[in-house]
Amino acid sequence: MKVVLQNLTKKFPSRNKKSNDEVIAVNDFNFEIPDGKLIGLLGPSGCGKSTALNLISGLIQPTSGKIFFGDDDVTGLPPENRGVGLVFQSYALYPHLTVRENIMFPLQNLKGAERPSKEEMERRVMEAARLVQIENLMERKPGEMSGGQQQRVAIARAVVKMPRVLLLDEPLSNLDAEEIRRIQRDTGITTVFVTHDQEEAMSISDMIVVMKDGVVQQIGKPQDVYDSPVNLFVSKFLGTPPINVFDGQVKGGKLYIGSEAVLDVPGAADGPVWAGIRPEGFILDENGPFTCDLTGVEVMGRDISVVCGHEKNAGAGAIRAIISAEHRPADGAKQVRFTLKPWKVFLFNHETEERIHFEVK
Repeated sequence: MKVVLQNLTKKFPSRNKKSNDEVIAVNDFNFEIPDGKLIGLLGPSGCGKSTALNLISGLIQPTSGKIFFGDDDVTGLPPENRGVGLVFQSYALYPHLTVRENIMFPLQNLKGAERPSKEEMERRVMEAARLVQIENLMERKPGEMSGGQQQRVAIARAVVKMPRVLLLDEPLSNLDAEEIRRIQRDTGITTVFVTHDQEEAMSISDMIVVMKDGVVQQIGKPQDVYDSPVNLFVSKFLGTPPINVFDGQVKGGKLYIGSEAVLDVPGAADGPVWAGIRPEGFILDENGPFTCDLTGVEVMGRDISVVCGHEKNAGAGAIRAIISAEHRPADGAKQVRFTLKPWKVFLFNHETEERIHFEVK
């Protein structure tokens, strides 16, 4: 089921009773979710991702904008009439019911011709249980199960109705990310999930939506967004370890960090910039143009993390360069020099923080 969001906006009254200002939780959200895809809504706490999920589900109504499931305008429909399956972060299982009864509950609530026979209910319950691999736990109650098992029950309860759209709020807290991917592929249901765990979301999503302060920052395939962030926020939000950010300057087609010209950036206008360098963008080179103060080396197995300092480091923590364990700084070295991979270096406007493109040779 294709889902289309058109100019979707949600405003809430200010918590300050003396103020008439409204809080914009979701601001002019436009997105077409392709049929049968797994979409991750990412962003820090308070960015509007859970509000967006609740708007799609019908739990809250938009201030403006429209929501379509296929060609159907569902903007004004209540959740029970939208054909959605919703899994809450808290699971919301009935503690006095068994697993079987919890999964069957949505089917028992169906009315008229939509209500399956007892035999069909049992078949669909077992099918959902097998999908999430809990068919041997059917007579247990939620209090007798682990968090991951309870989460599987919640997902089975959501899919047993064969919903048009599956919505998951923080599903990765007690369930492996690949399990979410497998369940979505097996069912083929268009799925939207909310998470702050960008690393796992990137590993399983067909597309990700990065949000900040209610505004969509970037939409795309996870690798594309990582490789080509549109602004400084997106570049900093994606990636582990996070991107290294420096206070830089472009002069005459070269990027300067401090007094060193560290990279040719043809096409970039002169002026101050934020320079973001991915941890994997460093090449250890004793003749390299970029000098940093060495503070330590962290062994990671196949790779090592060279931990450095620099007077122009604009990040909150130390600089981390991920390089092969075959190459490491000399014992006792106080400084290290690097050559930079230009496709792993991003420039951002010092004021707007929007991406500045340059020619990568």
